[in-house]
Amino acid sequence: MQDTAKYLIHAKLSADGVIERSDVVGAVFGQTEGLLGDEMDLRDLQDSSKVGRIDVSVETEGGQSFGDVTIASSMDKVETAILAASLETISRVGPCQARIEVTDIEDIRAAKRRIVVQRAKELLANSFEESVLTSDELHEEVRESVRAGEMDEYEGYPAGPNVADGDAVVVVEGRADVARLLEFGVKNAVAVEGTNVPAEVAELTTERTTTAFLDGDRGGQLILRELGQVGDVDFVAFAPEGESVEELRRGELLAALREKTPYEVYERAREAGDAESAREVVTGDTVRETGSAEEPPIVGGDAVSIGDDDTSGPDEPGGPADEESSKTAVTDGAAIAEQSLVEQVDSTTETTEETTDEPAEPATPTLAEHVREVVGENAGTVRLLDEELTTLTEAPAGDAYETVDGAEGAHALVLDGELDQRVLDAAADRDLQHAVARTTGEFVKQPVTPHVRPVEGFLS
Repeated sequence: MQDTAKYLIHAKLSADGVIERSDVVGAVFGQTEGLLGDEMDLRDLQDSSKVGRIDVSVETEGGQSFGDVTIASSMDKVETAILAASLETISRVGPCQARIEVTDIEDIRAAKRRIVVQRAKELLANSFEESVLTSDELHEEVRESVRAGEMDEYEGYPAGPNVADGDAVVVVEGRADVARLLEFGVKNAVAVEGTNVPAEVAELTTERTTTAFLDGDRGGQLILRELGQVGDVDFVAFAPEGESVEELRRGELLAALREKTPYEVYERAREAGDAESAREVVTGDTVRETGSAEEPPIVGGDAVSIGDDDTSGPDEPGGPADEESSKTAVTDGAAIAEQSLVEQVDSTTETTEETTDEPAEPATPTLAEHVREVVGENAGTVRLLDEELTTLTEAPAGDAYETVDGAEGAHALVLDGELDQRVLDAAADRDLQHAVARTTGEFVKQPVTPHVRPVEGFLS
């Protein structure tokens, strides 16, 4: 009956004497019998399931009895109210004088509605977390499935589908880099999966035209150094400083490949200076400074395999005529960079020969020498250099911000400590071009200049 009841009649009972539950039930049936007519007889209503059982709880204290009476009803409001009012006509329970007062008629459906509303709120908050995909997310999901279908393996290492039978190969660091290249149509990439170049990939580089396309960090330089020792590298390309190949957008990725540099040019730059300067040559800084073209040269087809979706015609940009001129531009750009390095070495040699017969003058320290001094002999300091790389000022590393903020004419910063956002912003405001630090903090924003470099690149 409780499951089908619509209302609950709540009443309070008090009696002048000691009574029991059975006395209350008997009084309810006995004193309401015939009161409301045959159609409202309580026994008949119970038999027809219109009224539920009578629940009574009684407590006795100080010679008096108190209790609660609850009756469930499935009748309508009017009939239920009449039945409730009839309870208050009871004046005697057992041998005692008694009083019954109806305190409330509860609508069970309203209580259920409150439960439904509360539960609906919980379901609405917790069960609709998955949002509708945007158009960009739909496209990315489809592209991801295509990339997963194209991903292949070469000797157990992640690779594009054209690695096995192509005449050129692009060596990258990890599986995510291969997937990124596949997304933009480069299908001849193979990953070394770490800084330890596997023998299978090293042997592959000796048989193919090889471009090493690596992250713009210390790890990328280490992989390239090992790959140059155990394999055969023809061209070198780096992601922008501090970025990974897998993070590059389409334009950035293809631009980095277009600006690839012959491996010999990179090695000469590394031997003439430091690994970081050599990386700048690879990323195209030297070519952009010495060349006059607005756009970087386009890479030739010997090192990158693009997908079949390239439909450029002979007279359209990217056609055979442009490809030929692009190859010429790559050759000219590499020649300019190489010639610049040769002239730099020759100039250094001539200067040395001319000064052998004259009194020796103190040579201007290189940036690498300043780094070694600050990190080694003068540990825990900050040093500011001018454009000639001579020392402007030196102070404890803890005063880096005050030193940089008050500097005039500074060109470079060398810090044996952590380069945080505050010092970096001060260096940018003072138009410093280079900042070398032992560690760097988390940058919320990183300006174009100064170029931030770790000290490890100068200590190898």
